[in-house]
Amino acid sequence: MSTSAAGPLAALGALPGVPDAVESVRKAVDRVYGHRVMRRRSSEITSEAALRGARASAALAGADWALEEVRRRTDFSGDAEARTVGAALRLGAEAGQLLSIWRQSPLRVLARLHLVAAGDPGEAGDAGVSAVSAAAVGRPRQDGEAVDEPLIRAPLPGAAEVVGRLEGLADLLIAGSSAPALVTAAVVHGELLALRPFTTYSGLVARAAERIVLIGSGLDPKAICPAEVGHAELGREAYVAAFDGYLSGTPDGMAAWIAHCGRAVELGVRESTAVCEALQRGAA
Repeated sequence: MSTSAAGPLAALGALPGVPDAVESVRKAVDRVYGHRVMRRRSSEITSEAALRGARASAALAGADWALEEVRRRTDFSGDAEARTVGAALRLGAEAGQLLSIWRQSPLRVLARLHLVAAGDPGEAGDAGVSAVSAAAVGRPRQDGEAVDEPLIRAPLPGAAEVVGRLEGLADLLIAGSSAPALVTAAVVHGELLALRPFTTYSGLVARAAERIVLIGSGLDPKAICPAEVGHAELGREAYVAAFDGYLSGTPDGMAAWIAHCGRAVELGVRESTAVCEALQRGAA
């Protein structure tokens, strides 16, 4: 993150194009919250958004399963793809339970998210791999540990830098900011992707953390706007290209990443709006 020392998140919110993205997201979210189905069946929309968001996050991580396959399956302990989908589903279910802790200790929440994503390392198969995975669960990676994050190929920061930047991010979040929720969510997402703080599932955790910020900020309190759906719909190539803008630290690059995240939220809104319409017609 390359921003001014005073109010870095708020400074990002003033970058060219970002206020427009923030306003567009706000209007989209307001529209879906005003849908008549939300008055009676919001819990169903929340559940469906979690499922679709998890499927999309797993797709970005390389496990691109059809929605109905994700809905049908009960065993996610088979191969690597199945474990990735299972991890995404567990994160989707857990994210909304961690809001109060996030406000006080984001690092505790990130550790919890990785623990939830990893599940039972013993299911991985090879005993040696399982032992290494179990030792690495829920803590920042150490120098020399392999990182499995297939989508992001940017250079990995060293372990000391990871710890320092995580602490800096947590301090920013705890201190609070006048920055719009979209800006904060995009920075949390981008910083975690840049750091890849865990040996596995860092991308899934980054997208779950983005979701927590959007919910906890009050922008999407019922968790019905799955940004993960939008990120997947925009495509892996566009996701990586926008993330490269974040990595650059330039004003244009940061603004492009925030706008990309905003578009992802809007597409998540469109998905939930379609679910509302289907429920209204009796088709879902």
